[in-house]
Amino acid sequence: MSVWLTRIVPDPRSRDARRDLRGSQSAAGLHRRLMSLYPDSAGPDPRARFGVLFRVDDTPTGPHILLQSTHEPDLTRLPGGYGQARTRPLDMLLDALRPGLTIRYRCVASAVRKPSTTTRALYDLPAVVALKGTAADDWWLRQADAAGLKPLSVHSQPIDAAQAVRIPPGPGKEQRIRHARTRFEGTATIIEPDRLRTKITEGIGRGKAYGCGLLSIAPARETA
Repeated sequence: MSVWLTRIVPDPRSRDARRDLRGSQSAAGLHRRLMSLYPDSAGPDPRARFGVLFRVDDTPTGPHILLQSTHEPDLTRLPGGYGQARTRPLDMLLDALRPGLTIRYRCVASAVRKPSTTTRALYDLPAVVALKGTAADDWWLRQADAAGLKPLSVHSQPIDAAQAVRIPPGPGKEQRIRHARTRFEGTATIIEPDRLRTKITEGIGRGKAYGCGLLSIAPARETA
């Protein structure tokens, strides 16, 4: 199974691109835009079928959309003038992973915990509690361990939450969705390459349809 990485550099003059990247519903809108690059009628969960993960990275030249999938996207489906886009396979990078290799990583993830029913009732907590600060870093360390990584450094930064409104197909109230997000980045040593490949392909944590869970890696730069 091949894994594809696509970088889209939106053109700020594009109305479609601006709409996908701005506003409280931008995560949901961008999800729909990116899913339009894949075949229709893919079953009840096309995101999972095609292994679609994405996030928006802020760069000195503006936002870049990073899209990963196990099916090559059809970039001709982007609206005219949307921006520049390029897809490349990640197979060589994933095949080169080995124990002891030092890498740089970045992941925007929804760091949460689910309190027990008793704890929720005792402290009047919601079903899902967003984690911050040291608690979020501890969450990330557990996720990294599950991904076969030993972090050497961790830098975390809360970013805007991903929000959406889900309208059920039948009768019922609309559902408001909110995923708190934290950007984790740093360096790590690979302990178990197979587990790392799996986590890169499957993503980490909740909110994968809303710009969470994409784990990106690159070889660490050597310093003299």
